[in-house]
Amino acid sequence: MSERRSRKDAARNREAVLAAADALFARCESPADITMADVAAAAGVGKGTLFRAFDDRAGLLRALYEARLEPIREAVEAGPPPLGPATPPRDRVVAVLDALLCFKLDNRRLVLALEEGGSPSPYRAEHYERWHSMLRAVLEQIPALTDSDFTAHALLAATRADLVEHLAGEKRVPPERMRAQLANYVARVLASGPPQDPARLSAE
Repeated sequence: MSERRSRKDAARNREAVLAAADALFARCESPADITMADVAAAAGVGKGTLFRAFDDRAGLLRALYEARLEPIREAVEAGPPPLGPATPPRDRVVAVLDALLCFKLDNRRLVLALEEGGSPSPYRAEHYERWHSMLRAVLEQIPALTDSDFTAHALLAATRADLVEHLAGEKRVPPERMRAQLANYVARVLASGPPQDPARLSAE
């Protein structure tokens, strides 16, 4: 009985911490200002509880990111159109990137904190590798499209948190305009034919 109560307490504490961190990052001006002590105090738990559950600040950010992202991932993996597998590949690529951009617009502070910290290379982060792998798999279904690996990297670069923050936060670009710009960009990339080899051009 005590073990079951302990698991329930741990689950309740975890949810309280994620909710507190969620609220703090939504209100903060700079993600770097939010400390583990701030989150523990807001959640009403000790710092030790926080570190046991998430290891460190990066672990907490990843857990919060994953919790918010789960509905989108489920829709992409097995949901109905436009994100789900039944959607034609070109349309699905546009829909997936639009969903990712909307997610980052809605979670700007959290995503910025996650992408600016943690792994020395953002391209080695687990969340990035997952998005890249998923997008590459869809791109591979498009006939005549070459080098889906690089194309996935290039398209994801258009949704980087620092770019989203620059456009939405500093340049005050409206979200709907950003979504339209991204959709147009993706459509142009997918519509363009394979370029000539630069090495071959220089040799000529």
